[in-house]
Amino acid sequence: MKTVETLFIAVALGCDAFAVGLGVGTRFCSPRQVFRLSFHFGLFQFLMPLLGCFIGQNVVGLARDWGPWVAFGLLLVIGAKMIVESLRSDESKPAEDCPDPTRGFSLVALSLATSMDALGVGFSLGILGQGLLFSALIIGIVAWSMTWMAMKLGNQLSARFGRRMEMAGGLVLIAIAVKLVVS
Repeated sequence: MKTVETLFIAVALGCDAFAVGLGVGTRFCSPRQVFRLSFHFGLFQFLMPLLGCFIGQNVVGLARDWGPWVAFGLLLVIGAKMIVESLRSDESKPAEDCPDPTRGFSLVALSLATSMDALGVGFSLGILGQGLLFSALIIGIVAWSMTWMAMKLGNQLSARFGRRMEMAGGLVLIAIAVKLVVS
């Protein structure tokens, strides 16, 4: 596969990471949070094609049947939490008490949910006998950079539009979840 084709695939796979990064960046955008989310999204986008190749050769039915539902559940829960937090008045809960989606289970859940499509890409690349490691590396780097840019953009939009952007971010996560099970 040519490098240009790999870049197109990487950008397509990075769109979910961009959308989630945009939503998360509306509320959480310290340099450490940007690094954590970008790094983990890039890492998972790098690892999932490799795992997809392995799964494709061994247990393809399980990944195809349950992968979208797992991602749906994870994105739905995190998106709903963001919406609930955006609806609470500023006085009812201090900002520092809001759960940080760039840490712990939420970080892993978001990383998994945004990289589920990469499993299928890994399966396809493995069947085609393509340079899987190079392709996975490009996919990971593109996901990292798209997440970083999205978090910065989300933070700027949040500064301008306030808590409505956090609600929009939660709605984006839920829309991605629905897209995963509908498609």
